[in-house]
Amino acid sequence: MANTSYLEAGHRALREEMQRDERVWALGEDLGRGGVFGQYRGLQDTFGDERIVDTPISEACIMGAAVGAAMTDTRPVVEMRFSDFALCAVDELVNQAAKARFMFGGQMRVPLVVREPIGIWRSSAAQHSQSLEAWYAHIPGLVVVAPSTPADNLGLLKSAIRCDDPVVYMEHKNLWGFEGEVPEDEHLVPLGKAEIARAGRDVTLVTWSAMRHASLETAEELAARGIEVEVIDLRTLWPWDRDTVLASVERTGRLLVAQEAVSVAGFGAEIAATVAETLHDRLEAPVRRLGAPRIPVAYAPPLEDRVRVSKDEIVEAVVGMTRTSPSRVPAGQ
Repeated sequence: MANTSYLEAGHRALREEMQRDERVWALGEDLGRGGVFGQYRGLQDTFGDERIVDTPISEACIMGAAVGAAMTDTRPVVEMRFSDFALCAVDELVNQAAKARFMFGGQMRVPLVVREPIGIWRSSAAQHSQSLEAWYAHIPGLVVVAPSTPADNLGLLKSAIRCDDPVVYMEHKNLWGFEGEVPEDEHLVPLGKAEIARAGRDVTLVTWSAMRHASLETAEELAARGIEVEVIDLRTLWPWDRDTVLASVERTGRLLVAQEAVSVAGFGAEIAATVAETLHDRLEAPVRRLGAPRIPVAYAPPLEDRVRVSKDEIVEAVVGMTRTSPSRVPAGQ
């Protein structure tokens, strides 16, 4: 194992896949200069400007070229800089890439990866701070991935590049410098498989992306109060790991979903509805969701902080859920 940053893990994943398969290439704005966050630094020197391709400032052009190239037996990695900017290319992704396999009766596949950095990044304001994963999870034909750790950013990006379907790959901007242990050998993380990041008996907390880390910190604080929270990191939002989530909620009897994205129509609602429909007779407390209010993210840091899901909110929700069943309330609560 080696200690590696989230950014460097993604850089390594792309480099190794380009070395392994000559059909893998990347395109986007300023990739030759390393990309907006430095995640492509040095790759053009290694692989040349025909495999690390600088493009015009036109997201629709970038995505359209990648979709066509994917249909002709290459595996493009598309850099959109910010998920907000990718909305300029949503037609090419949603109406073309996502539907091609179905419309051509399985004869056409579109194996491309669209990297769309998400999340609140200090004072980036309303047009650079959105988490739009639920939009893409809604679209048949798209795979949606949201890695939270360096090891997962390595293993999931490699799996995404090898996938034969279009993958929307959503790295969190606030995690680029986050460090963690990463295997030095070949490392793949299967798409559609969640991770139980922390075992617990009292409440199941399902989350993804940067909210994993706040959730784990909160779970440790709650453990000191005698409340054991099981934290599940989905890692892949579509397909999502229903079996792991349902098995956990069957054990705990309670579900809390925490997301950074706007709560209204967020992906957390899909998880909550599935659990409520499937385990309605096994729940010991109503299903709860935490997410951002339905407002744009402000530039001013104090207003930006009001949008974030805080550890205090998670604590309040968990404690409230455990109090609904006196038989399970830990001693002293």
